Amino acid sequence: MDRAFIEARITSTKAQIVAYEDAATALASGVQSYTLDTGQSRQTVTKLDLNAIQNTIDALYNRCATLEARLNGGCTTVRPDW
Repeated sequence: MDRAFIEARITSTKAQIVAYEDAATALASGVQSYTLDTGQSRQTVTKLDLNAIQNTIDALYNRCATLEARLNGGCTTVRPDW
């Protein structure tokens, strides 16, 4: 993959993280439903979706870390310190 492609994916992933975190914050602060617009899709979520939203946020952070490691020639695995 070329550098420009990976940078574009990182930017897209970060935008999705912001969208999902905004939805989680709104729902946690008392909003009954929230229209989540990731730029790729629109969906209405409720407090019942908070667990799925958090799982998606975690997955997006992992994707972002992996893409940044690819971009910078790094590694995302950690070796034990013992």
